[in-house]
Formats: sequence, structure tokens, C-alpha cells
Amino acid sequence: MNDTVNSWLSKSVEELDEIYSNAKPGDIPNGDTHGTAILAGSVFSKLVALLVGLYAWQGKVFDLFCPRGDAGVLVNKITPFSLTFVVAKVYRDDSWLDGRETIVIDYSKTSFFAKLIRDEIREIEPGVYLGKVWWRKKRILDFALTQDKT
Repeated sequence: MNDTVNSWLSKSVEELDEIYSNAKPGDIPNGDTHGTAILAGSVFSKLVALLVGLYAWQGKVFDLFCPRGDAGVLVNKITPFSLTFVVAKVYRDDSWLDGRETIVIDYSKTSFFAKLIRDEIREIEPGVYLGKVWWRKKRILDFALTQDKT
């Protein structure tokens, strides 16, 4: 696991919000990313990250289709076999957390099961993203995405 992401597993919701709010959106990822679920502020955060990573969600695969890389689609990698399901649109818009520009992962028109979910991500360092998961407009979870830069 990336050292930065590992350090996030011991942070509070407020500390992660500050990291997120101090960041710019950065580049939208293109290709495969590794995901880590973060149950901020919990003594079980590392255990949850391990179990979710093994059995439920491993990350996202982005496919950008705009010439400047400003929009695209993605699929989530789920199950222990990293099967790709749950499609979302990806674009830039204002964050529900702080009103500043962010990268939005929008399931509202692409997924029956996840249509009430919205993710937001910002690039904290090259290839390392901190994300927020919203259920309607209630924040429910944080997550990280890492991508190898070549």
C-alpha cells in the first residue's frame, strides 16, 4: 500500500477533509487504479480497508474520451476476482464538500443499484487521489485511489 494512503487510515474525518480541501482536482486518472476504503476515525480502519480490498472493492478503471481528458467513464472493480461492474460518468464540477472544483464520479444515470451514489476525488500527489463517497447528499465514506505513473 502507498505510504500516503497508509497514513490516511489513522486520520479523522476532519483531517481527511482538510487534506481534500487543500488539494486541487489534478488530472482525471486514465486506466487502472487501486482502491482503498477508508473508515476515517475508526480504530478498525486498517481492518476494514483490508477486508473490503480482499472481498468487495479493489478500485476503478477509468476510460477518458475527451481530447483534453476532462471527462470519461469508469467501471468499479469488485468481488475477489476484480470483476468490472457499476459504470459511472466522470467529469469536473463543484464539490459538495467545499464548493470548489473536483473530479466527480456520477452513478445517477448509469447504475440502477448505485444511482444515489456520487464520488468525488482530488489528486493529492501524482497518482494518489483522496475521495469522498456521498449517499444522496450525506457523506458516508472516504477512499483512496492510487495509479502507477509511467
